[in-house]
Amino acid sequence: MMISTLGLFSFKNNATDAKKTSFASYYHDKFNGRKTASGEIFSNAKLTAAHRTLPFGTEIKVTNLRTGKSVVVEINDRGPFHSSRALDLSKAAFNSIGNHKNGTMPVEYEIVDND
Repeated sequence: MMISTLGLFSFKNNATDAKKTSFASYYHDKFNGRKTASGEIFSNAKLTAAHRTLPFGTEIKVTNLRTGKSVVVEINDRGPFHSSRALDLSKAAFNSIGNHKNGTMPVEYEIVDND
């Protein structure tokens, strides 16, 4: 019985590869030109995001759960520092899948490249 149960489990699929749901917010314009935790200069015009633990340079696909629109962003900063949100998106990334006037949006995200 134990062997058949293990046979259904994919050892390749670990917790970091799984799709996750949470909320995303966006960076205020006051952060333009400041250094991110990775050392890059932040720009709200680029498709980037902050996550508390994903490695810098990781590309993730973020999908707005209300609209179904998606964007691929690169992790280049740490945050958000609010327990109910998993991502801070650049304004360009946020606006490509939602409206920044809403402040936050429910999202699903998954790793698409981990260099």
